[in-house]
Amino acid sequence: MEEWTIAQFQAEMSAGVLTARALTEFYLQRIAEIDESGPAINSVIELNPDALALADRLDAERRENGGRGLLHGIPILIKDNIDTADRMQTSAGSLALVGVPPASDAFLVKRLRAAGAVLLGKTNLSEWANFRSTRSTSGWSSRGGQTRNPHILDRSPCGSSSGSGAAVAASLCAAAVGTETDGSVVCPATVNGIVGFKPTLGLVSRSGIIPIAHSQDSAGSMARSVADAAALLGAMTGVDPNDTATQASKAQDDYTRFLDADGLRGARIGVARNCCGFDARVDRIVEESIAAIKDLGATVIDPADIANADQLGESEITVLYYEFKADLNAYLAGRGPDLAVESLADLIAYNEAHAAEIMPYFAQEHFIAAQEKGPLSEEAYRAALERNRRLSRAEGIDATMHQHRLDAIIAPTGGPAWMVDLVNGDRGVGGCSSPAAVAGYPHISVPAGFVHDLPVGISFFADAWQEAKLVQFAYAFEQQTKAWRVPRFKATVGAEG
Repeated sequence: MEEWTIAQFQAEMSAGVLTARALTEFYLQRIAEIDESGPAINSVIELNPDALALADRLDAERRENGGRGLLHGIPILIKDNIDTADRMQTSAGSLALVGVPPASDAFLVKRLRAAGAVLLGKTNLSEWANFRSTRSTSGWSSRGGQTRNPHILDRSPCGSSSGSGAAVAASLCAAAVGTETDGSVVCPATVNGIVGFKPTLGLVSRSGIIPIAHSQDSAGSMARSVADAAALLGAMTGVDPNDTATQASKAQDDYTRFLDADGLRGARIGVARNCCGFDARVDRIVEESIAAIKDLGATVIDPADIANADQLGESEITVLYYEFKADLNAYLAGRGPDLAVESLADLIAYNEAHAAEIMPYFAQEHFIAAQEKGPLSEEAYRAALERNRRLSRAEGIDATMHQHRLDAIIAPTGGPAWMVDLVNGDRGVGGCSSPAAVAGYPHISVPAGFVHDLPVGISFFADAWQEAKLVQFAYAFEQQTKAWRVPRFKATVGAEG
């Protein structure tokens, strides 16, 4: 069952051959055998003690009333920066938040519960969603330790949704939820060889997600197939009165309606060549992907470079620092008075006081830089935010789409996974996440090939609210190329597995 899709699970449960309890037990056993022992990829930070009871209730409901929909009885893992009001923690991987679970579910969790999903547990992540240090190591947190890549165990799972990406690749769940500020869904997707779908800002509510920056934060779906990623994404959408960004949402509740193996026929797809050229082996995969897209009947415009793609760094980090301080302070205040920390300043002090456990490998340079920023009313923040939006939207993706009359843009999601290095931190090369991340536009990464048994993905992105098109294009590409591969849990490059 480790290669089955959500649709296959639903068919078996509808036929009475499979139950949610049996499926939940199957994944719990795989977690014990693969995540906790065996290859020990360490992707799951905590299991839900109520998972089997949830599954039993959903089985009883199916017998009495039928299924609720695509996710009824389907075990899903949730990144450990998303609030769940149950017996699990929500910690962002930090010891500072352990001990006081949230009082309410994140809005997206409410949606998943309503859809009938079984919340199987929480996944490990790069601590504080990879926003603590300039020298951090993806997949490491003081609470969860180091997550490993299931394809080659000494390679990075990327971050910050490291555990979600690794768990999905290793078939420890049907699908998982990740979050992204810039690259944290699509990077773990590409290096773990799965599908990662970061939607338009506001398609999925930000309420109840431990924040980095409200202008870029978004939850996304991570799965072994485009169909499963589409199913999970649709279940998470909805208008949330506590998140103003969702008021403009053009969400669908079922993106699987747009699965079309012929979906690239007649489409105009641009190639962002200014996101290529960092690795000749990746470039070969890009050329193979372009050929596949042409074979499927698309018109390829090459090049269709994204203007300003390399001009976003300084203003982006300025915005992130300002918004992190404001947003985190607001989040911590809303968690209640029993937490060990109530503000970013408290958190910095807590980390210093517990440096041996929390900062054995890297420090908190980002935290300190953010704490030095003033309120969001400052001109420096407003100017940086305006620059971000202008360069990434009107003068960036929008301009490229309009100039070439494109339906979508493609680029390599990134390079193959690098070695895990707790001493020196991450050493990843290449990536195309920033334009769509800063713009708040949708971005899906799909498996495209391998470099020495390390997965490489191709990204499709477009302007706002184009999720349906991206599902259509990504599914057609996936069905043509069939690049997904079962992980072999190899110890290192060249080893037997």
